[in-house]
Amino acid sequence: MNAPIASPALATGLQLHGQLQALLTDSWSRLRAALETKGPLAETIDDGQVAAYELAFVSAELHAMRAMLDYAVRCAAHGSAVLEEEMALAFAADVITKVRPRFDRVRDAAELPGTALIDLFEAPALRAFCRDWLAPATLARVGSAILDAGYCGRSLLAEDKQIIADSFARLSEEVVAPIAERIHREDLTIPDDILTALADMGCFALSIPERFGGTAPESGHDNLSMVVVTEELSRGSLAAAGSPLTRPEIVARALMAGGYEPQQARWLPGIAAGKPLCAIAVTEPDCGSDVAAVRLRATPVEGGYELNGAKTWCTFAGKAELMLVLARTNPDPAAGHRGLSLFLLEKPATDGHAFEFAMPGGGTLSGKAIPTLGYRGMHSFTLFFDKVFVPAENLIGGPQAEGKGFYLTMAGFAGGRLQTAARACGLMRAAYDAGARYARERKVFGKALADYQLTLAKLGLLGAALRACQEMTYEVAELMDQGKGQMEASLVKLYACRAAENLTREALQIHGGMGYSEETPVSRYFVDARVLSIFEGAEETLALKVVARELLTNAAPRVA
Repeated sequence: MNAPIASPALATGLQLHGQLQALLTDSWSRLRAALETKGPLAETIDDGQVAAYELAFVSAELHAMRAMLDYAVRCAAHGSAVLEEEMALAFAADVITKVRPRFDRVRDAAELPGTALIDLFEAPALRAFCRDWLAPATLARVGSAILDAGYCGRSLLAEDKQIIADSFARLSEEVVAPIAERIHREDLTIPDDILTALADMGCFALSIPERFGGTAPESGHDNLSMVVVTEELSRGSLAAAGSPLTRPEIVARALMAGGYEPQQARWLPGIAAGKPLCAIAVTEPDCGSDVAAVRLRATPVEGGYELNGAKTWCTFAGKAELMLVLARTNPDPAAGHRGLSLFLLEKPATDGHAFEFAMPGGGTLSGKAIPTLGYRGMHSFTLFFDKVFVPAENLIGGPQAEGKGFYLTMAGFAGGRLQTAARACGLMRAAYDAGARYARERKVFGKALADYQLTLAKLGLLGAALRACQEMTYEVAELMDQGKGQMEASLVKLYACRAAENLTREALQIHGGMGYSEETPVSRYFVDARVLSIFEGAEETLALKVVARELLTNAAPRVA
């Protein structure tokens, strides 16, 4: 089958993307060269943090731009695609206007010639493209078309994935949405009604191979199904439905990466069935995203290890009966990440906001929920381990895996980042629908908000950003299903989480005073969105320690 042919406007958009991508690639190379003049890159990389942070976001934005343009081309191959094409072109023009100041901010650090920016951003073709597709009348037309269509562009998911999406959309609407507000307002733990429904629908089995009772293929993970399910559930509630899937996924990936068959056979079938529920204990009070600095001690004792220390931001620690714990088995600080090991710890479940358990093997585990702005239902705990015994057979990967905990933990985090992007997409869909609905219903100065140009223009750009995030997330999921896309998972998390903050903010703004009231769900969407750029890798750490480190390391050295 021949590749679809882009329209002239889409061809221009793709050409401009190529030029911007070339400038970005050159900027990474120039930044690397500038840092290496001061010494080895490994030692000087932090001297370029501001520039690297900006370029990481440019990388994410251009990735989203390309995903959206490709989406429009594929839509055209399936028939008329006027709405999808105009959304893509408006989105592309918006990205171009946003990356220009980022390039300006890195110009000196990356020793980027000013003429390169002028030649590209002042070129008549680029200026005309942005002028045409960001014109107020154009944006208003896109917003109006989205309202008329009732969706932000067609879904191009394959039929089997669309069936999955439809099934979980019903679960989200019928089981989750009716009680989502009460869970948030009353700060409840996720009710068993939701957890049972999730388990019955196979939500906890998505990352587990069939031979262990899961639904993932033996050859690898079904990331696209996970993304589709997560997005639909997050539309009902980010915390109470979209997020319970992340923890068992991380545990399952760590167990599969550990490759220790007895542990896999023991734990994975139960995890797939939602019994036990899981929590992840990695972060500590004095080290957040710096996982290698973990200090909780695991001291060898007869038959196993004794855990002493503290963890924080351990989400779902109360309700969970199985906890993945990263601990230091090598007390030498110089060992760094090579001194960490990963354990599975069983514990009783509780719905309470505080607990203290005398553990069956010895020691005391206590925890207290941290009051949070949003993301209620899961509850994140600070935990204290006082001589808590964990059997030797619960060391993930077996005896030969002592000291490999950091790597096994990282095996699950890329999937968690991708899933967080999917959660952002679901939350954005809920907020966008709420904003569009209110804009149609609310009348000010004699007509509906949706009849005003500014409202329509907002809805046009917001709808395009939402679709870009969805398409970028699906694309990265398919890459990860092929064993690729680890760095792209970080890019999509960077972009989608920041986009969710903006979209929920604008959806609340459309509601005016009612948006600031807790009487409307949009206020919940707004506070929930704020956590997305923090968990599963804080934005700054992700940009600097994952994206920038890889792109700088792999940047082609500049030739004098």
